[in-house]
Amino acid sequence: MSQPVTIAMDLEAQKRAASARAVEFVRPGMRLGLGTGSTAKHFVELLADRVRAGLDVIAVPTSEATRSDAGRLGVPLATLDQLPQLDLTVDGADEIGPDLSLIKGGGGALLREKIVASASSRMIVIADESKWVSTLGRFPLPIEVVAFGLAATRRAIEAAAAAADCAGPLEIRRTKDGHAFVTDGGHWILDAAFDRISDPKSLADRLDGIAGVVEHGLFIALAHTAVIAGANGVRVVERL
Repeated sequence: MSQPVTIAMDLEAQKRAASARAVEFVRPGMRLGLGTGSTAKHFVELLADRVRAGLDVIAVPTSEATRSDAGRLGVPLATLDQLPQLDLTVDGADEIGPDLSLIKGGGGALLREKIVASASSRMIVIADESKWVSTLGRFPLPIEVVAFGLAATRRAIEAAAAAADCAGPLEIRRTKDGHAFVTDGGHWILDAAFDRISDPKSLADRLDGIAGVVEHGLFIALAHTAVIAGANGVRVVERL
């Protein structure tokens, strides 16, 4: 029983180490985007420590969960309507490819995460080394959809995936009690188990053109820097 616990602790330590390195990029006066998820949660906690020590920043959270955490910890918050241009967003990812293309949305906040990242001059993605992959797709791709006309939207997604040389089942994300998971924006999520996405940009472009698809978890050319923590330390990767 001790081995899984040790592995879990190591992963949490890696997430915190990546977050600690990312905090070093924050400068006084910055307008920040705060990500969502287990790694971003560490960043929010460490940022709050800096704020209590006198760091002057203001932040836009990407989810209600992050808003709650950051507010409780004393990080000054605003909305994207109040701060439509941000200096830096720091967020986690479910997968990171060598060109810093990402799969995000495992926590269900992909729409707000992409809006905030797109409004930022720079995005830093933080992760433990298990998220670094040679090819995206092993983690199911979240696709946020409206509930109306779901069968038609699903067919269009399947056709788009086939045209991009991807194939795999699409499953409605559900809560523990079996109901459809509802995002902060009031939408549903289809998780696409493609296993391998050989051309993420092609797939992203095709998904962008489907009526009924609100957003998808392919983040292309948005992350500028990745901070990856592993057993041998922390490395910083810049997008070429």
